Amino acid sequence: MNILIVGGNSALAKTLIPILSKSHKISTAGRSYCDFHIDLVDSIENIKIPDGIDVVINTSAAFLGNNFEQIYNTESVNAIGALKLCEACNKAKVKHLVMISSIFVHLFKDSPQFNIYALSKKHSDELAQLYCKNYELPLTILRPSQFYGCGPEQLKNQPFLSSIISKISNNEDITLYGSNDAKRNFIHVEDLAHIISEVINKKILGTFDCPGPSNVSYSELIQSAIRAFKSKSVLKFDTRKPNIPDNIFDIDNTLYNIIEFTPQITIKVGMEKEALYRSKYNWPQY
Repeated sequence: MNILIVGGNSALAKTLIPILSKSHKISTAGRSYCDFHIDLVDSIENIKIPDGIDVVINTSAAFLGNNFEQIYNTESVNAIGALKLCEACNKAKVKHLVMISSIFVHLFKDSPQFNIYALSKKHSDELAQLYCKNYELPLTILRPSQFYGCGPEQLKNQPFLSSIISKISNNEDITLYGSNDAKRNFIHVEDLAHIISEVINKKILGTFDCPGPSNVSYSELIQSAIRAFKSKSVLKFDTRKPNIPDNIFDIDNTLYNIIEFTPQITIKVGMEKEALYRSKYNWPQY
């Protein structure tokens, strides 16, 4: 199949390309340094899918921001941009559209983690579902938890995780606020890329969560990194500070049962991969 990855310079796209290239012809689209120019903030007339594309994967996303311009730009890319992409795919007679969303669409408005990224991704999902239903465009929406990988590019959208790993690699102590050992869910980008590949190969349609293997506490994450880096760092809790709240979701394995694949890379293995990567490229911290 001919597959076009929109957001072709994203960290996820760069992991997807070598996996999908084994069985498919891959092209990329983005604002720069891609095979084709597609900018989701352009007018709909300027967003065109090349002829002969069977599958489009949208990995592009705008993140965070609290002022008017940041909120507007995030919504323009993530929600309105997704709607424009649906229209472009329909005009090009694309056979399958895969939208990469976020598990954060499940956040309630009173959650400390709720922000314009979560809201815009929710809007994106709903707009794509409405459009694709009306125009009978085959659609898959995948909602991964926080995904990470090896190297600075794969961690740039996970600043807390990146900071923790860099401190540990430099033998610095780690202090967590409060007494709650907060839990998170992470999925490794290599697992996510494999899931996307299986969804495309088997043309699985629908909307699915893509959680990591298990919810992990900060202490589990940190201790895994300490062991992986053979670090002298020590974890401490400053109970004088407010607790860090959990941010986890029910683990839904519906998609994994369909594609007969479950994420394999635990946080322990993920930290070992990162330690090996930094050792190989002599990058102790980013």
